[in-house]
Amino acid sequence: MNTKATIFLTFFFSLSLSLIAATTTTSTSISYNTSLVTHQSHGISAVFAFGDSTLDTGNNDFISTLFQGNHMPYGRDFPGFSASGRFTNGRLIPDFLVEYLRIKDALPPYLYPNLSNEELLTGVGFASAGTGLDNLTASIASVLNMNTQLEYFERYLSQIQSIVGNDRARQVVGDGLFLISAGTNDMVDNFYDLPTRSAQFSLSDYQDFLIGNLESVVQRLYAMGARKFAISGLPPIGCLPVQRTVGNLLNPLQRVCMQQQNIDSQGYNHKLQSRIQRLQSSLRGSTVAYVEVYDPMMDMATNPLKYGFEEATVGCCGTGLLEMGILCSELSLTCPDASRYMFWDAVHPSEATYQNLANIFVQNVLPRFLN
Repeated sequence: MNTKATIFLTFFFSLSLSLIAATTTTSTSISYNTSLVTHQSHGISAVFAFGDSTLDTGNNDFISTLFQGNHMPYGRDFPGFSASGRFTNGRLIPDFLVEYLRIKDALPPYLYPNLSNEELLTGVGFASAGTGLDNLTASIASVLNMNTQLEYFERYLSQIQSIVGNDRARQVVGDGLFLISAGTNDMVDNFYDLPTRSAQFSLSDYQDFLIGNLESVVQRLYAMGARKFAISGLPPIGCLPVQRTVGNLLNPLQRVCMQQQNIDSQGYNHKLQSRIQRLQSSLRGSTVAYVEVYDPMMDMATNPLKYGFEEATVGCCGTGLLEMGILCSELSLTCPDASRYMFWDAVHPSEATYQNLANIFVQNVLPRFLN
């Protein structure tokens, strides 16, 4: 076993021990409301999210998994100072988006037990932190794989059909915006740091495997009535704080990005854009847009002061080198102002980063879906 794999196995073993030793934490009740709902002149009736922690607004709080953000300091800057299940200090892109569209104040997770009919009809999230486009990734983390997320969406369809009838339900889905973001966990957990898949696939073949699975997700959603898709590419994986840590073990103060992993991300993104063009041509009446996150996040990492960041190489929580999940706890020292940090923990961006990405999305991608 290589050194990187040993380090990560040690990390996850430590995480498990920390969970056992930690006192039981219950998630704070979050109030989701539609106080911002207005006439949908923009043509988007609802927002739906599928994928990983970049879009998970709290589903993992309601399943049995280590990967939960239902404890402080997660959510410390979320409205109401609540640990909402989001793997950041505040809001995610779908939260900013539904607020911008004046649909509601935040996107609730589908598994939240007290959703009103109005909440269901204006969109929910199905994403699950720790998942990937490879079912093995979700299995390792004991989270919702993409197939399960789609099964929940099928159940959701039946629910709204019973509320408003088939025709109106078809309109909600057809006018809804579907956000999809996944793939980072597959590369980090199954290819780089724990070489589960690198022993079975070449890099190019694994990328093709992931993109093929993503294509199937889009096709299945299309068959269920979805028509508006915004699909995110990979970030510069080699600049995640945890990857900087693992890749610079012999010189831990260096904190440089892993250049080859970033090159790999770019290669994946080029392939994804080609596949999206093919989907756009084959899915009649659809709009399938690529969401560029690599370039803006690379710019943030390279020119942090441009975005108001003082730190882009470590996370705000704890040492910022490895902490995430249960290792980022109430006992962890955290930076006083997370808006000055590009990353909240060693893997996940801060709310400030997500807000920057949401602003770029609104400017460059959203117009493709508006009436």
